[in-house]
Amino acid sequence: MKKYLLYLSIFAFLVVGLNSCGYKPSSKFSRNVTGEKISTSVYISLVDPENTVIIKDAVDAAIVSIFHASLVDRSYSDTHLDIKMSAPSYVPIQYNSDGYVVGYRARVTLYITRTTKGERKVYSSQGSYDFSVEPNAIITDQERFNAIKSSASKAITSFIAKVSAEGSLKQ
Repeated sequence: MKKYLLYLSIFAFLVVGLNSCGYKPSSKFSRNVTGEKISTSVYISLVDPENTVIIKDAVDAAIVSIFHASLVDRSYSDTHLDIKMSAPSYVPIQYNSDGYVVGYRARVTLYITRTTKGERKVYSSQGSYDFSVEPNAIITDQERFNAIKSSASKAITSFIAKVSAEGSLKQ
């Protein structure tokens, strides 16, 4: 009886192991759309050029870590991403008992044009980030940069989700 249970459990393990659920990471689906080599360019805002560097770094980090793709020159790329950022907005979301603003929500919208083998598609992705400040204080540059970087990262994640959904539909 023990041998029978042992053989049955080994058989069940092999069946489950060989016929697993078929999980595929989203990066695989997104590579179906974008390919292995991606290039990026970010439009420089004349009003706020410091943010362009933040966005470019966040986009490049996301491409490497989430898409698992290589960053290359535009002439060698399968896909090129043109990224333009809207002006960031800061909305008060929390007040203290004296009526001073102590919490803000930063919002950034990224307009991304994906060009893959002559096919162009435009995406709009929004990201937000909540942060607190001292009562009756202005937003410092460091807080502003952190808020823009975090909200841009969330917008990029939203873009990647859209591309992954497209890739899953193509399969």
